[in-house]
Amino acid sequence: MQLGLVALGYAAVLVVAAALLCGRHLQELQYPAEASGGMWAAGDAFLYIFIAYLFMVPTVFLIWVTARFEAVYTTYSKFLLGLSLSAPVCLVVLFLGEKRVGESLIALCWYRLMWLPFILMGMGISRFVARFDRAKRFASYALLIEGLTLAVAVALVVHAWGGPNNR
Repeated sequence: MQLGLVALGYAAVLVVAAALLCGRHLQELQYPAEASGGMWAAGDAFLYIFIAYLFMVPTVFLIWVTARFEAVYTTYSKFLLGLSLSAPVCLVVLFLGEKRVGESLIALCWYRLMWLPFILMGMGISRFVARFDRAKRFASYALLIEGLTLAVAVALVVHAWGGPNNR
């Protein structure tokens, strides 16, 4: 019953997201010259972030429902740990630069790091609702790795933009 409601929530969010994206596409077709500007790009970015938040609502309920089953939730927590390990790897790939790594891999790493705050929020919720010790431990490790990666990424950006050598 509860999984059915979660699936219905995902379906509703999918319909809303499709309608919003279709409307945005129709606007771009109607105003092609204006749609190539930066303000439209910012609008697209805000729309994508809004849609990501919409998808997080049924995801929170899915996490809450599956937290009652130890085997399923422990496997999910292990998946979160594996996912969190991809963040520092992506940070290292970006640090290596285009001379050593392919452009498509760098683009993939940028996308992974841009979604880091959303993934971090999902991991925090997952840790909060975890009921079993092993699942709590894996979710805590995942949250720690993801949080430290975010802190290092922010420190690198602050150092690159406003360090003492750049003034």
